[in-house]
Amino acid sequence: MIYFTSDTHFGDPRVLRIDRRPFQNMAPHDDALIRNWNAAVADDDEVWHLGDFMLTRSGDPSEMLKKLNGRKHLIIGNNDGEATISATGWETVQHYRELVLDGHLLILCHYPFRTWNKMGKKSINLHGHSHGRLKTMPRQFDVGVDARDLKPVTLDQLLVPGRRAAVTSPDEPASDV
Repeated sequence: MIYFTSDTHFGDPRVLRIDRRPFQNMAPHDDALIRNWNAAVADDDEVWHLGDFMLTRSGDPSEMLKKLNGRKHLIIGNNDGEATISATGWETVQHYRELVLDGHLLILCHYPFRTWNKMGKKSINLHGHSHGRLKTMPRQFDVGVDARDLKPVTLDQLLVPGRRAAVTSPDEPASDV
């Protein structure tokens, strides 16, 4: 099975305030995200993490990766520094990736695109960064934990009608966490 997620921000207390995640502090936050991840993902599954993995001042990314099931790939986000990028535990690390899954061309990047490769031929853009705050577009999905019940999701789960990311007011800016 292949899963997608983004914007876990392990160890980063800003997400509690900015994204209003329902935790008193980072310990229960990180524990819940680890528990949700491991409940969904088996050791032999693949996970594409589309950026903003963790705040490295608060811990070692290699140690955090050991706690998470699956073979993990990183699409680099704006908050992923050298310690995260070079951490032991990533199968691959890149800024952008295209892959075909179940006959769908997927365009993976931390950032949402306004237009993307083969958009007119029904390719799908998966992204993070916006924390569920962008108005949805056809064939574009925010896979960040704020938009996906704090857990990784499969392509099949994303393609179920009515299961799109939550939309907030157009006046509310996207988080830069």
